Amino acid sequence: MEYSTAASFYDPVAQFKVYEDYLDSKVTPMDLFYLKSRELARKLVEHGHKGTVLSREEFEKKAAAQAAETAKSNTFSNRTLLMTLASTGKELKDNFLKALAEREEVNRSGKMTSVIFIRDHNTLGQEVSGYIDYAHRLKTNDFEPYFSGKKRLMPGRSDLCYYNWKTQVSTSNSSPNFEVIYDSPNGLLFKNKRDKKILNVDPLSGPGEDSSRTFLQSDLYIHVVIYDHNLRTV
Repeated sequence: MEYSTAASFYDPVAQFKVYEDYLDSKVTPMDLFYLKSRELARKLVEHGHKGTVLSREEFEKKAAAQAAETAKSNTFSNRTLLMTLASTGKELKDNFLKALAEREEVNRSGKMTSVIFIRDHNTLGQEVSGYIDYAHRLKTNDFEPYFSGKKRLMPGRSDLCYYNWKTQVSTSNSSPNFEVIYDSPNGLLFKNKRDKKILNVDPLSGPGEDSSRTFLQSDLYIHVVIYDHNLRTV
């Protein structure tokens, strides 16, 4: 028998850890005043003197069924999460890939939005740099090839910011998580669309409220920085 959230709310078993707690819920202060014994009050309830109640066997049977259903639900949730995370089971040796793996779940769940700065050479040997909205890329790209080492994560023209140092092509695009502010006296800024807080990527300034900056040594890229913005739940 399966128990939905609504059904559990009204199920007497769902509210109590043990049978004695269930019996106690039907014992009144007046019962204790006259009987002077909680055990005796429980016995009267159990024997039906206070109305229809579940027997101990019925209570424990329902409790066992609910525990099994909860365990089944938790197992399903864990399996779903493991299947969702592209980094699961991957042998990650580079610091950058390890950092991405550590942030994958919180970016997928919306607890954090990370901005990745990468500077390196593209397949044509041209030096490029840019800022990537990690949470957005996770939704639009298959990251399994990146974590497997089959592909390298690189900034592109559709990312938050992109610059090709050889061709001098420059682009900027707001994402579902960030608005790009490029005409500020403080330099390039990213405004989080959910909490409206500013992420400052200037290395000489603080990253901003609820944000942090992590410089990484990577064997895969010339220069890598990750900016993490924690989203507080209201």
